[in-house]
Amino acid sequence: MAEAIGGSASELPQHYIEVEGSLVQRSLVSLKHGDAFGVFDRHGDIGFVRTEPEGLYFNDTRFLSWYGLRFEGKRPLLLGSVILDDNAALSVNLANPDIHRDGGISLPRDTIAIERTKFLWEAVCYERIGFHNYGDAAARFRIEIGFNADFHDLFEVRGTARKQRGIALPALTGGSVLFRYKGLDRLERKTELRFSPLPSRLECHRAVFDLELAPNESKSIFVSVLCDVGNGPHCVSFERAFRTRRRALRKKSSGTAIIETSNDLFNEVCRRAIADLYMLMTRTKHGVYPYAGIPWYSTAFGRDGLITAMLVLWIDPSVAKGVLHFLAATQAKTSDPLTEAEPGKILHEIRNGEMARLGEVPFGLYYGTVDATPLFVMLAGMYFDRTGDFETILSIWPNIKAALEWIDLFGDADGDGFVEYEGRPAAGLINQGWKDSHDSIFHADGRLAEGPIALCEVQAYVFSAKMHGANLACQMGEPELGAKLRSQAQALRTQFEDAFWCEDLGTYALALDGRKAQCRVKTSNAGHTLFAGIAAPPRAERVAKTLLNPASFSGWGIRTVASGEARFNPISYHNGSIWPHDNAMIAAGFARYGLRAQASKIFSAMFEAASYQELLRLPELFCGFTRRPHRGPTGYPVACAPQAWASAAPFAFLGGCLGMELSHARNELVFRDPAMPDFLDHVVLRQLSLSKSRLDLRLHRHEHDVTLNVLKRQGNAKVMLVK
Repeated sequence: MAEAIGGSASELPQHYIEVEGSLVQRSLVSLKHGDAFGVFDRHGDIGFVRTEPEGLYFNDTRFLSWYGLRFEGKRPLLLGSVILDDNAALSVNLANPDIHRDGGISLPRDTIAIERTKFLWEAVCYERIGFHNYGDAAARFRIEIGFNADFHDLFEVRGTARKQRGIALPALTGGSVLFRYKGLDRLERKTELRFSPLPSRLECHRAVFDLELAPNESKSIFVSVLCDVGNGPHCVSFERAFRTRRRALRKKSSGTAIIETSNDLFNEVCRRAIADLYMLMTRTKHGVYPYAGIPWYSTAFGRDGLITAMLVLWIDPSVAKGVLHFLAATQAKTSDPLTEAEPGKILHEIRNGEMARLGEVPFGLYYGTVDATPLFVMLAGMYFDRTGDFETILSIWPNIKAALEWIDLFGDADGDGFVEYEGRPAAGLINQGWKDSHDSIFHADGRLAEGPIALCEVQAYVFSAKMHGANLACQMGEPELGAKLRSQAQALRTQFEDAFWCEDLGTYALALDGRKAQCRVKTSNAGHTLFAGIAAPPRAERVAKTLLNPASFSGWGIRTVASGEARFNPISYHNGSIWPHDNAMIAAGFARYGLRAQASKIFSAMFEAASYQELLRLPELFCGFTRRPHRGPTGYPVACAPQAWASAAPFAFLGGCLGMELSHARNELVFRDPAMPDFLDHVVLRQLSLSKSRLDLRLHRHEHDVTLNVLKRQGNAKVMLVK
């Protein structure tokens, strides 16, 4: 995802996210459904601080930029605010402030209880504002709701300046308020606010309600905000929409395995992660897809979707199926320098806002990523191993072959055996691996690497892609292609060891630059070589030791860049911060090489970090400061939360430490030399699927051992614990 931090104002990257306030400090809350999402403050309002990203968004446009509730002209007192456990709605409890009239208090504070419930459904934001009089006398008061719609593109909200905008048409009032904007892309975007009951007075930016409540009486105001860009949003009653919304969320996650452990706090972490993950799941015409994160990345990203699907593959393989179908359908078929498309290349990002449609930003359908294409093939192979879904693989087999051809033809343009990229700063991203900040690839002396750049983890993904591709080719009746791919993978492994290993650093180089010189920097990227399996076993142990050294391991997790390196900055986006998904992939890599104690160490640290987070939700990233006693990790100011691959991380940690291997071909589930961190005494897995079997299992940690019990089995899948 595109973000870069650092440099003077004149050096700021093109797609830099401007920051005047911290999302951590503001403690904003998010809701999402489909292509709509909302960012609200704790009162349930929008735009109380005008420089924040609060708003109601649809298709990368802000359809509501200000929305505020006032009680007799004052902001109500906040009592509490919470996102429901299933992420269905935001519930806010408020009370009236002291109201003065004629020199005295006419209505004491805390007399009128106010409860706001907000949720999104089918491009409509629904709200119920309930009032209850706990006083012993009748109460008359005025409620005002102020609102506005600026129709700013998401990239404008992020700080990108525009030379010109479309036309804001006059707002219309009647029984509702209608804001209209005619964009330069010739689309008319409309925001309509409907009220029930009708306000006492309705203006273009204000609705006024004069309420009277007898003692112990309750009344409600209902507001619906419709986001219309030709999609024809349909508004139903609050109660009907709310019931439908909750049923839809339950249905989305109904096929996942259920995790129950001895640790109630970890159980809550898992429940929140599942709720976040399936809130981010968006139905497309090609299947469900995990949108990357709120607020900046609520859209389909190739890399994010692929890695998310990998991390949750053992609990819900249907995520991978949706991702594979979507990315196959959007795979590039022709070359386009502006969008960096090349035949066979997998999508990086898709945007639907005005600026993307006009080409003011290149992300309408953008392919500036070097790793999504091999990751696509990797996921296809992993999904087939897990499910044996021949029909899906057959349907995307031409796309898999096209991706493999891109790797050899376009990915390795100079024919040296490594896949490289050279970003086009005038158009899209300069760096095109997962660390895509402009300064994230550098040499030991701090010099930025010049392209074409070959990242160490990308070569690992290519190795894995060719190994998986070889297996799939044999399944598809193309054994010659399978043999060729397997031979290429083994040759790449040998070449990689020779070119990337840094004996004195005890790790692999971050990258090779355009002159094939090593970027001799200790980074978390090397851990991905274990995840993908390219690392030689003796060197895998060395890499693990280096990554768990205090320079890399902060106590909360593994930093993206080790302290002491030239560009280390614990509050940067990619040069010293800690990313949960990065750590999950590294831990899975450790487990792959039998280093389960090391994997458990990261797992424990990340669980403890989660326990300090609001809602027990792992954010996109947090700062890489060294852990100190009696305090939690330091938040990153503009981290997305929820974030799909961060939500997926707890399941990858657990699966890796338990040594889980699910094979459809062998119809067996193996726990290979499992280990549990100290915070878990036992783990119960329910409704774990393998082919036509469903399994309930219990693993129990003893002092030096883990035992396994099969609690329930439907089908004939084999279950084994191997030491």
